[in-house]
Amino acid sequence: MLKLKSSRKFTPTLFVLALVAAQIIPVASANAAEKGWRYWGYYQAAPGANTWTAAMTGPTVDIEDGAVEGWSFVFSSDDIPSTPPSVKPNFASICGKTKADKDTKRIALVIDFGAKAYAPKGEKIKKTISTCVRTAKTSQGIDVLGMAVKVRAAKSGLICGLNGYPAKECGSEIATPASIKK
Repeated sequence: MLKLKSSRKFTPTLFVLALVAAQIIPVASANAAEKGWRYWGYYQAAPGANTWTAAMTGPTVDIEDGAVEGWSFVFSSDDIPSTPPSVKPNFASICGKTKADKDTKRIALVIDFGAKAYAPKGEKIKKTISTCVRTAKTSQGIDVLGMAVKVRAAKSGLICGLNGYPAKECGSEIATPASIKK
């Protein structure tokens, strides 16, 4: 395992944090365009927002009634940022017919299974899911996700697969697909 200066082991949790940091802080690399990572990216839109924001924490955060949670199977590298779900975060269009009540909260959920360019070999990309989830007031992002799809996660908490996609891998490093190189 890779060791950090503090002599702490490089863990999957640190890997996720490094992926998030890579979206924010560009780091020069001789092979920046040659390889990158494919993984489930997590995005959020606060109530009333109409643009995605990359989540800086994992899905164990509280979310408000009227928020939109987004998951996108992405590719990113030092030179290529990850992309949010292709469906805009529009709470009214996803949850507009679900009435508010005092005992639960409504969360719009969008799951984008990504592009063919970086899909795992032999796997078929699933259709984007947009759904409204009514859940307990105390539910966090991971609870909302688990109410809508089957979640496969690593021991570290890294989300590996949603509804069986991808079937086996978890945050894999791959060659940058030629079709998305700049």
